[in-house]
Amino acid sequence: MSLKPSIVCLRWEDPATGERHEPLLSIPVALGRDFKTMPTAANGRRVSQLVLNSSEVSRFHALIDEDRGGLVIIDQNSSNGIFVNGQRQPRITISNGDVVQIGPYQISIALADSGATNGAATIEIPSIREEAESREFSASSQSFPPGVFEAQQVSIQDLHATGLPVDEADYVAVGAGLGSFAWVDLLRIHGAKTRQIVALGLYEKPYGHYQKLCRNSQIFPHERLRSNSDSCPDNIWGWPSYALREAGRELLKGQIKTALGLLWQVFAEPAFAQTYTPRSGNVFAALDREAKRINWEQMYRYGRVRAIRKTDDGRYAIAYSRSTANQRDHAIIIARYVHIAIGYPAIQFLPDLQAYRQKTGDFKSVVHAYEYHDHIYEHLERYGGTVLIRGRGIVSSRILQRLYETRQKNPNILILHLMRFPKPQGNKFGLSQRKVINHNEFQPFNWPKGCWTGEQRALLEKADAEERIRLTTDWGGTTTAERKDWKRIIDEGLKEGWYKIEFGEVEKVEREPNGLVTYIQAKQFKGQTRLETDFIIDSTGLTASVFESPLLKDMVEHYQLPLNSWKRFLVGNDFEIVDMQNPAPEPPKKRFALFRPRRKVGRMYAAGVITLGGPNAAVDSFLGLQYVALVAVDSLAAKRAPGLHRLNPITSLGQWLKWAMNRLP
Repeated sequence: MSLKPSIVCLRWEDPATGERHEPLLSIPVALGRDFKTMPTAANGRRVSQLVLNSSEVSRFHALIDEDRGGLVIIDQNSSNGIFVNGQRQPRITISNGDVVQIGPYQISIALADSGATNGAATIEIPSIREEAESREFSASSQSFPPGVFEAQQVSIQDLHATGLPVDEADYVAVGAGLGSFAWVDLLRIHGAKTRQIVALGLYEKPYGHYQKLCRNSQIFPHERLRSNSDSCPDNIWGWPSYALREAGRELLKGQIKTALGLLWQVFAEPAFAQTYTPRSGNVFAALDREAKRINWEQMYRYGRVRAIRKTDDGRYAIAYSRSTANQRDHAIIIARYVHIAIGYPAIQFLPDLQAYRQKTGDFKSVVHAYEYHDHIYEHLERYGGTVLIRGRGIVSSRILQRLYETRQKNPNILILHLMRFPKPQGNKFGLSQRKVINHNEFQPFNWPKGCWTGEQRALLEKADAEERIRLTTDWGGTTTAERKDWKRIIDEGLKEGWYKIEFGEVEKVEREPNGLVTYIQAKQFKGQTRLETDFIIDSTGLTASVFESPLLKDMVEHYQLPLNSWKRFLVGNDFEIVDMQNPAPEPPKKRFALFRPRRKVGRMYAAGVITLGGPNAAVDSFLGLQYVALVAVDSLAAKRAPGLHRLNPITSLGQWLKWAMNRLP
């Protein structure tokens, strides 16, 4: 008996953000970029619409409809066609588990009876101090922030009446991570003094959170990051680059061949040599030097920001907790200029794995790559076993390398790599197309290089909001670095049989006598595929929706801030959140005054992934964070913010000399 579905679940990961979508849609379903008129099916029924914002997708690209009790997908004379399970098809019957590729979107078909879910779960990334504070948060959240924060504009007088410590600064950086550090560094270089700046965050080192994620995902100090030679968060000028510095150290050790090899990489990449990337330990050491040079420790304050409100004098009140496990301590700081760069608020955890952990309480066998999970490699080194990697991209490549290194000590290790669908071809933009080998899509960096300083950056700045989303979708995607050692590991594993690639949608994960069992749905409901393993490592990455952050969610809802379609902030080309501007009251008119005082305006800026879909694509990279900081601080200097002076070639050279000699800005 044939199944006649009226509802279908279409599952895909956003090509740019990696976030998972699983909408339930009534048949028929039209898929396209922009429906000017409502398409209708042959029988005149109303059609569900799924908008896929990419230039590779035609306005009305394809239609999913019923045919003789089953489902068919029909190409609507699109420019780039539709691919079903890797084969281009003008019209074809589709069934449960099939994968449809439309432009950069890989969409798997799940009939409603196959158990559609509501999306990916997320889990927070706590630090030791965060865990301690979370215990006190439930008890104190009822009374902090104080009740005056319910207002749209908080009275300065009311803030002082709360009895809480109230401090003031010209500039406050919320987050105190790498994005905050880039902004503070530029403020100092442009003339601001340490006494004018406060950086609020949970890690004393500006790279503390990032370093933790690197360490958990097995990137040790000697391992290389996916970054560029001149993407130096400690050095806005980018010279000397990381490659030149590393080559210099090798020359001092007498390693002439190694030094020349590093320089050759930079000169010949990527056409004739593998792209140079810096060691994480060298990056962190350079950041330590710059942090000391600008007196970061004098500007940093430990604190979790709870809420931000506009004040009645054109500034912002920032309520933050300084609590520890033993003491509750809250404070308020008022500033004219605020910069928000909180990074990724959560790691994206696959729903079936989250369900398994909630059901069993097993946090040892099923882990996320960004969680601390060294016990897995220690166990495998001693006893061997089978590991299942979920997801693909740069994180899964790093985990695969770590498993390969463990396998050199114990060859009795089998690695299964589960991907949701095959990857027959890479993303295209214009005449360019990314390379795909063994279903991995390759690109030196997380974005095409032109997104930083080339044509693509300029194109994005000039585009409107919708066009920015479309361009970013076309340029983005889940890629991995084109490293020779990673290619060699996969080739060797496939040849020798200890590395296997599997495809499919997971229905559930269970603990059975033989270990962990992952059930994969088979096409047309013809049973299930079972994968038996000892461990599962989720490598699907991070999520950055503002609603995953209690602070940002509160701010968006309190001020009804508009967001883009990826639930990120709408920002100007200088990365100001324009809807958060806070003009001070008009200064009183003086009868005989020759000059009228300027009206002061509070301004708020944002950086990092919470601005993706704005005027810059590579916002979560080292160079991207520096670029965002540069345009924001330059904008403030042009508005004559206190202590700031715009740089010119002479003053910039002078500041570089101070950097080179390790002197205060």
